Amino acid sequence: MSKKLVYTCICPDQSQSVRVFSFAATVEDIQKFAKIDRITRSNNGELIGFQRPQIAKHIMEIKEYLNTPGSILPNPIVVAFISGVEMRELDSGLAQITIDIGKEPGGFIVDGQQRFLALLNLSTNRKFEVFVSGFLCSGMNELQKQFILINNTKPLPKALIYELLPTVNGLPARMSSRSTAAKLTEFLNRREDSSLRGLIYQQTNPYGVVRDTAIQKVIMNSLSDGVLRLIFRENDFDERAFRLLSNFFKAVQIVFADDWNGHKPKTSRLVHGAGIVSMGYVMETLYSAYRSDKIEDFEKGLRFLEGKTAWANGVWEFAPDDRRKWDSIQYVPRDTRQLAQYLVSTFKASQ
Repeated sequence: MSKKLVYTCICPDQSQSVRVFSFAATVEDIQKFAKIDRITRSNNGELIGFQRPQIAKHIMEIKEYLNTPGSILPNPIVVAFISGVEMRELDSGLAQITIDIGKEPGGFIVDGQQRFLALLNLSTNRKFEVFVSGFLCSGMNELQKQFILINNTKPLPKALIYELLPTVNGLPARMSSRSTAAKLTEFLNRREDSSLRGLIYQQTNPYGVVRDTAIQKVIMNSLSDGVLRLIFRENDFDERAFRLLSNFFKAVQIVFADDWNGHKPKTSRLVHGAGIVSMGYVMETLYSAYRSDKIEDFEKGLRFLEGKTAWANGVWEFAPDDRRKWDSIQYVPRDTRQLAQYLVSTFKASQ
């Protein structure tokens, strides 16, 4: 016989498609029906989960406060349920929910994980109930969509949201370009035939060197006014876009090997956000010049920049009266624009 928890809930009138309710529960009961699903990757690179890593300092601060006499916690734990919940409507905006706790938890904490973990480690023996704001989801896609929309206005790491975007359908149009960029960035970081395999920093790959947001910026710039915009409607867009980006950065690694291999953003501006985004404009220029996405053609074009860069040492000669030390270049619009203009104009002047 399965075990069940029964609560009387307040049900605010909000969405017509997503049922929302609120009730009070102890943390001991919450852990019976809800869990934290941390973002990670399976052995084959598939994205699993959605929650960011726990923040030990923040958890400790909450715990220390809750252990003091008279402490309160009015902020709710937000739980999305994809299974295990039955609801019976009552009068006056109330409902009774029955949660099956005899199986794998059907609830996922989408907001309040640090509060939840602090509550689990309280040293006090007093009974402490917290509010649970719950809602019913049709499945994991709906759950992840709500997680993104709920947290997009809070200081959640943008990189986490961007990495989740390709797994979710039905998001606002303003996120579609970023979603495409995030999907291609994932391909570049995971596929065995990618020149950037394992080199891109993501929430699930903290050992990467090149920031995922910089690669995404290259892609979004191209989608807005570049070669990717021209091929976006093609049936084989994903493959062609992947090949273009992977081949270009392979050529970059060949031509500027000493400035790429073994470097981090602090030691070489080539793997820095400013360098990556600037080289995106070079990619567009070379593709326009040669009408080719082959490694050898990109390499041929990049050779015209040899001896005229200062990625890891020296000085950028932007103009006779404008010389910049290599590490003074920052990932800000002004510096990125100046660097891109210099690289593109240097190539064009060589033709």
